[in-house]
Amino acid sequence: MVSKTKELCPRCAQGKLVTDNESGEMFCSKCGFVITEKLQEAGPEWRSFTQDEGGNKARAGAPTSLTMHDMGLATIINPVNKDASGRPLTASMKSTIERLRTWDSRSQVHEPVDRNFRQAFSELNRLKDKLAISDAVIEKAAYIYRKALEKGLVRGRSISALMASALYAACRDTATPRNLKDVEEAANIKRKDIARCYRLLVKELDLKMPVTDSIQCVARIASRIGIAEKTKRYAVKVLKLAQENEVSAGKDPMGLAAAALYLSCVKNGEDKTQRDIAEAANVTEVTIRNRYKGLKESLDL
Repeated sequence: MVSKTKELCPRCAQGKLVTDNESGEMFCSKCGFVITEKLQEAGPEWRSFTQDEGGNKARAGAPTSLTMHDMGLATIINPVNKDASGRPLTASMKSTIERLRTWDSRSQVHEPVDRNFRQAFSELNRLKDKLAISDAVIEKAAYIYRKALEKGLVRGRSISALMASALYAACRDTATPRNLKDVEEAANIKRKDIARCYRLLVKELDLKMPVTDSIQCVARIASRIGIAEKTKRYAVKVLKLAQENEVSAGKDPMGLAAAALYLSCVKNGEDKTQRDIAEAANVTEVTIRNRYKGLKESLDL
């Protein structure tokens, strides 16, 4: 396919310039003088069928992500056996390119760091599905793990345990209501191992972890055992009063939310036992009784 332009040939000043889109050459239609042998792609850098949320043309290609071992910036040798001009490769060059493709695929996981990232991020994707966590939290967990690897904290420690602790730290940092027991069950790793790695990350990376808000835990517990909206609202009201009176300071957020829900169930006549709420919140019945007693005495409910 060729296309003509209105520009005249700089050599003969008579013929018009013609562009061969297949070979990329620009030459004169009269004297045949070649102006350029290869043209850069002048088309748009987006695909015509790709659109963003606003209906505008979007850039093509997957976005970069910290959850990929190479951040999504890997290069691959084109599987089409053609050169830049679109001509088929010779037999000898085709053999050389095939050999290069093989070594390119092998070299991508040659570095120990890449192998480490591949194992860690495959574990992270598994935990994401089990715990139903958003992409923002996963990106944060991958960022924390990369920082830990830079500091040499992974050496001599379990990759799975450190990845699980990085995910727990990301949940704490983004105020996502997931506790250590949830991560322990999903990762199938002992709680004390995850806690040990978490303390190491907080200390070595100087992470400032916000305290989990107990109000955010209410909806999670209530949805597991089907508590009414009215009861949930009263439990939130109780927790807000506890925060204003500084009763919640130093208490486990999940245990406090479970106690507030039990208090609300008693107040609104909803038939839920301490055991039901304790199982939904992953806390003990003793914790609920102690927090329930503390809330009643402190808030005069």
